[in-house]
Amino acid sequence: MEMITNVTEYEAIAKEKLPKMVYDYYASGAEDQWTLKENRNAFARILFRPRILVDVSRIDLTATILGFKVSMPIMIAPTAMQKMAHPEGEFATARAASAAGTIMTLSSWATSSVEEVASTGPGIRFFQLYVFKDRNVVAQLVRRAERAGFKAIALTVDTPILGRREADIKNRFTLPPHLILKNFEGLDLGKLDKTKDSGLASYVAGQIDRSLNWKDISWLQTITSLPILVKGVLTAEDTRLALKAGAAGIIVSNHGARQLDYVPATISALEEVVKAAEGRIPVFLDGGVRRGTDVFKALALGAAGVFIGRPVLFSLAADGEAGVRKVLQMLRDEFELTMALTGCRSLKEISRDHVITEWDRPRISPKL
Repeated sequence: MEMITNVTEYEAIAKEKLPKMVYDYYASGAEDQWTLKENRNAFARILFRPRILVDVSRIDLTATILGFKVSMPIMIAPTAMQKMAHPEGEFATARAASAAGTIMTLSSWATSSVEEVASTGPGIRFFQLYVFKDRNVVAQLVRRAERAGFKAIALTVDTPILGRREADIKNRFTLPPHLILKNFEGLDLGKLDKTKDSGLASYVAGQIDRSLNWKDISWLQTITSLPILVKGVLTAEDTRLALKAGAAGIIVSNHGARQLDYVPATISALEEVVKAAEGRIPVFLDGGVRRGTDVFKALALGAAGVFIGRPVLFSLAADGEAGVRKVLQMLRDEFELTMALTGCRSLKEISRDHVITEWDRPRISPKL
């Protein structure tokens, strides 16, 4: 483990350690997995315009997220069923996030409950919400998260139906028998049935509310005073509707390329969303972040911060809490290095002028 020098290296270790069904569930995307690859490839097509001879002897990485001060703009995205990766699951992730001084988002489909995660000690935590057909279940869950000290709701809006993840169909994915979706224990909603295809797809078809729409954000606001982040926005049109609905922030996300294939990479959709938000609410990004350079590119294009998903799962599988801590530290170190080498001493100094994208016009027209 001490030989690991970057975030990506954890994936091969996780693949070796995990049962095929579990690794495939974490790693795969929807259908042809074009967007899965594109989430990474699109970052690689953005280049830097570094500024030199700036005094970078002191660099401040701190960020303020929904009023909370964090050590860096790198946070943990919600990922389901973490005890499939490691026996300590979400507990380990929560402790690692807290030690790094950053935010963890707990999935609705966690294998540890909101109360259990809160009991790991202090930390700023958000709760990711799926809206179930039974709205009493939703109201109960949101109130429990609020009581447990969670600070925001990340409402997933891109999953009225589960994307077609062919590895899960082949593997007949289901939750291992010793695990349960802990937030739903006692509600008869904690178990996934074994089916002829993906047990999760069948669960979603049976439980998740396909009628979810913009009016439901107003309904959520009647049951909680927590800020609501809309997670799964990819267009300017939906950004404007999110603003109208009173969202406290937006997470530009394509669900880790697990829902609709052939949507753009999140880094490609980010600027459109940022422009439509007009600075009125913060815009975050998840999907494909594996390097400190990726974090910088997202911030240069207007993100207030990024969330990481699979790197957490793979490092958790490889080395438990220590693995997650190391991923957060490596990303932090790489991000700080990128800031130094581009001439930025604080997040507010990171600007659009520091990057060139494929949709920028050439800055210098060649002489004919």
